[in-house]
Amino acid sequence: MLTDWDIPIGISCVLAAVAIVYVRGWLALRRSRPATLPTWRLVAFLSGLIALFIAVSSSLDTFSEVLLVMHMAQHFVLMSVAPPLIVLGAPFVPMLRGLPRWLIRRAGGPIFRSRVVHHLRRFLSCLSVAWLAMNLTYIGWHIPKAYEFALSSEGWHNSEHACFFVTSLLFWWLVFQPWPMRRTFDQWMIIPYLLTSDLVNTGLSAFLCFSGRLLYPTYDIENRPFGIDALSDQVAAGSFMWVCGSVVFVVPAIYLAVSILTSHRSMMKPPEIERYRALVP
Repeated sequence: MLTDWDIPIGISCVLAAVAIVYVRGWLALRRSRPATLPTWRLVAFLSGLIALFIAVSSSLDTFSEVLLVMHMAQHFVLMSVAPPLIVLGAPFVPMLRGLPRWLIRRAGGPIFRSRVVHHLRRFLSCLSVAWLAMNLTYIGWHIPKAYEFALSSEGWHNSEHACFFVTSLLFWWLVFQPWPMRRTFDQWMIIPYLLTSDLVNTGLSAFLCFSGRLLYPTYDIENRPFGIDALSDQVAAGSFMWVCGSVVFVVPAIYLAVSILTSHRSMMKPPEIERYRALVP
């Protein structure tokens, strides 16, 4: 479990290059914006890249075709660990600042001036679009036929993982709204955005736990690792998705609700506070 790693050279080089570009940009911006880009953002971004590396290189990947629980743990890292950490790093400006200036001038200028890009940005900044993209991708690839199809080809399997990562990056981008993003919706809307996503995760997890039959025939093999049978493996996978997925969605929703209520209460005038205290024990 701890030593059976298969490190993909190409992806590892890409992740290392992204880390170098981000650190270069972060160091340049720290001189002028130390409060905007504190050290914890650097740590969050690099931790997200490390999580990605672990997801595609460690035993989560090497055991994913024989143990469903390992495959679901890999999907969890790709969707609920790496993306939020990367978004918390506020990567947009540091990545641009870390690239060579000649490249930004030649390629970045036309892209940023493009009307198509601006329309696409507005479209992807819509909560309903991000919610549907992530949750439909999540459900769609876990439909038994789609799941089995992805396992039949390394190319499609990598495409599945790319879909999980990209749509989750979009989903969490709207949750944290990192600098320099401008908020285009009320903050409280993030709460149902998160909680309804948890309902989707709960439904899929419960289906895996309580279906009573093996949903993915690929895992019906002899000599299974660690002596766990296929159905128990499926229940363990569903339980893992249920518990860990709910924590990832519910904890930020609770934190945001408390923050909004605290902020609202601090803005009240004294008579309003007294009425509020009379209503709430």
